Amino acid sequence: MASETQTIVIAEDEAQIANLVKYKLEKSGYRVLWGENGRLALDLIVQNHPDLVILDVMMPVMDGYEVLRAMKADPTMQSIPVIMLTARGLEQDILKGFDNGAVDYIVKPFSVTELAARIKSNLVRAKTA
Repeated sequence: MASETQTIVIAEDEAQIANLVKYKLEKSGYRVLWGENGRLALDLIVQNHPDLVILDVMMPVMDGYEVLRAMKADPTMQSIPVIMLTARGLEQDILKGFDNGAVDYIVKPFSVTELAARIKSNLVRAKTA
């Protein structure tokens, strides 16, 4: 369980994946918000200042890299850890995620249990930074 209620924003255009991740994280005690495209997700991030963001790359309206760049360009959002969760698994895609400020990168298909472990680890790391 999360020691305190921490907020996580999921930016994912596939409802089935978003609901699976949301269910697992809520069962672990997190407050989870979902944006089904990059623009909606960025709005949720700005309004709620979450503890962590899970970000898909290929989304309508605004892609994940655009959302990540917008977050890292804004001093009020720079420190929010971002985990990329995407089907884009080429080395150049992974490096682009890290170069733009992601703290972790997970390629679909993925293990929800592993994702939860990486979230927990990154939240602990962010808290001690």
